[in-house]
Amino acid sequence: MNRTLDKLRRRGPRLALAASALLVAAGLNAPAALAADDYTQSVTQLSATQAQISFTPVTPALYVDVHYTGVPGLGQQNVRMTNGSGTWRAGVNGLSSGNVLDYWFTYEKSGPQYDTPHFSYTQGQSTTTVAAPTFNPPGGTYSSTQTVTISTATAGATIRYTVDGSTPTASSTVYTGPISVPASRTVNAIATKSGSTDSAVSSASYTIGAQAGCPAQSDTPDFGPNVRIFDPGMSAATIQAQLDTDFANQKDTLTAQFADRRVAHLFKPGTYNVHDNVGFYTSVAGLGQNPGGVVINGDITVDAFNASDNGVALQNFWRSAENMAVNPSSGNDRWAVAQAAPFRRMDIRGGLQLYPASYGYASGGYIADSKVSGQAASVSQQQWYTRDSSLGSWNGGVWNMVFSGTSGAPANTFPNPPETTLATTPVSRDVPYLYVDGAGKYRVFLPSLRTNASGPSWASGSTPGTSAPMSQFHVVKAGDTAASINNALAAGCDLFFTPGIYHLDRTLNVTRANTTVLGIGYPTLVPDNGVNAMQVSDVDGVRLKGLLFDAGTANSQALLTVGQSGSSANHAGNPTTVQDVFFRIGGQLAGKATNSLIVNSANTIIDHIWAWRADHGNAGTVGWNTNTADTGLVVNGANVLATGLFVEHYQKYQVIWNGQGGRTIFFQNEMPYDVPNQASWNAPSGVAGYAAYKVAANVTSHEAWGLGSYCFFDTNPAVSSYHAFEVPNNGGVRFHSLLTVSLNYRGTITHVVNDTGGVTPSGTVPVNVVSYP
Repeated sequence: MNRTLDKLRRRGPRLALAASALLVAAGLNAPAALAADDYTQSVTQLSATQAQISFTPVTPALYVDVHYTGVPGLGQQNVRMTNGSGTWRAGVNGLSSGNVLDYWFTYEKSGPQYDTPHFSYTQGQSTTTVAAPTFNPPGGTYSSTQTVTISTATAGATIRYTVDGSTPTASSTVYTGPISVPASRTVNAIATKSGSTDSAVSSASYTIGAQAGCPAQSDTPDFGPNVRIFDPGMSAATIQAQLDTDFANQKDTLTAQFADRRVAHLFKPGTYNVHDNVGFYTSVAGLGQNPGGVVINGDITVDAFNASDNGVALQNFWRSAENMAVNPSSGNDRWAVAQAAPFRRMDIRGGLQLYPASYGYASGGYIADSKVSGQAASVSQQQWYTRDSSLGSWNGGVWNMVFSGTSGAPANTFPNPPETTLATTPVSRDVPYLYVDGAGKYRVFLPSLRTNASGPSWASGSTPGTSAPMSQFHVVKAGDTAASINNALAAGCDLFFTPGIYHLDRTLNVTRANTTVLGIGYPTLVPDNGVNAMQVSDVDGVRLKGLLFDAGTANSQALLTVGQSGSSANHAGNPTTVQDVFFRIGGQLAGKATNSLIVNSANTIIDHIWAWRADHGNAGTVGWNTNTADTGLVVNGANVLATGLFVEHYQKYQVIWNGQGGRTIFFQNEMPYDVPNQASWNAPSGVAGYAAYKVAANVTSHEAWGLGSYCFFDTNPAVSSYHAFEVPNNGGVRFHSLLTVSLNYRGTITHVVNDTGGVTPSGTVPVNVVSYP
């Protein structure tokens, strides 16, 4: 890391600022500030709309950058400050009374670069917030006892801490000097000062006794037979022949949808004149550090490819495109998908058509961190979610179109037309991704956390964040077992899953903070003998991306659990992210799982999941008593955010939200098709049917935007559900833009939320509720 920073500094101050912007996430990427007295900082209100941020380092600095969010209409700003007599200053405009700035600094000191904690400033108020505590050494995996120092940048503040994972209070132990951490534990701390607002709770998880580093792996690994790696030196004809062969194998909805084949197409940086038709279980990705590193002069296409599709794209599942620029051959690229088909970090230099060429229905979908210079058109898509992107324009809206942090999105007009638009995404962090560096070695880029984000993370040139060498990743491929994977995790390795199907005879245990588990080509994890497939500890910064959990034939209690039951540590500065992670019960196997995803850890970000109890599949894998599954998602942790939540066909509540402070942006649901009769499907409260989305009665804070639930009680159309959304009636629980639909009038939903909203009519017409209460 230091060599990279030095190289960037030698190339000039603008690149030093770029490096600073890449290294601003929660102390993960540059060392934390040495001590609270290493600098002073302040914010001064200059006028009703202006403030000035000041930073004075004790040791003269070559540069100081300030990073801040909270200005209405702007995403994160990264600004090189101006030095005057040893104090660095930067102005902030566009404020109004009550606006809250979240800000922090990156500064040079005697060569190395350091990050400060986050600070808070409220325009128009004199009260300041105490700086959150920091830990030295930071949380992580260590071979022996650690002596931990806790500090705050606010002079005169008192720090209180706990070592059992609980939230510190006014009666917790006062920090007076370094503490010993002899065994694995989570340390939480809060800083207080009379006359100031208490700091946020900081958390650091320490794993003691495990090997501190992953045994060196190759930086140019063998990714196995299911990964195609293309480079610009290959002929277009050779590449196209391989793409066409793979498409022929993955294309057919009848034969490939539940087959074992998995494949990834990876393009090294350069320009290609090819057309990649993307079939089932296919990931297509560029290996540049940013989308412009790989340019496709052609198309990356998904359509209603097969005669059996009858012109609709309702089953175009399990395929992805990521991290490329596309110059479409006809001016428009086509991505007509249904669920589990993410479109991330894409630069479409033209238009994007999200519907089949036949104009048949599609049931998608998800875009994030992307740019479409022309028009993005949904037309026949039933629902869609677009996050942190830039569109030339948007056209279309059937039932539920949702946007957050997306320039060029339509106005918030739900239900006529049904567009729900949020100016920013409250918290987001883009996915980890594979790339090739200038030396030809593979690395995994780890994007920084964003707050109140708007637009692609790479809009200014490069995505902020850090990267990790492949030498710290165990590449999982054919021949690996649960034992060998767990051994790699215990040794301190991250995981890179290649395309394939992996049967697990024991739970995969992710216990180390900041572990990355990254999959390409829809690697499928199948728990055998009723084990739970994966358990993530309540630690900071775990990143899960690109996995398909497929329930085994013996019932699992849960497929994926994040955090232990009762977890309470605060991970706001470095949350666990669950992204493009999909769950399936039935379809390929007669699978069974009581719950698919349980989230106990606070501040977890669930960013695009599809939890699906299959309504169709291989013979003998689908039926009310065959692929049994109660609930898709259970949230017990506090302040969990879901962006892009697709949950379908479970036999009880589809989603149960028990944690305080939860938020959901976009929810798409279908109730189970195969309910045999009403008597077998009444909720414990006695009402008819189970709600799709239930917020527990004791929850006092929850908010959600853009939610749709549909019924298609095909086995018995006499079945009904009393309501789709069941929530406590209090002012802290708020819902926006909700709807219900009876598909082909097979059964009914009596109300939308609680007792509000009418019964679903015939004609596949939605019942809309603009806000509740």
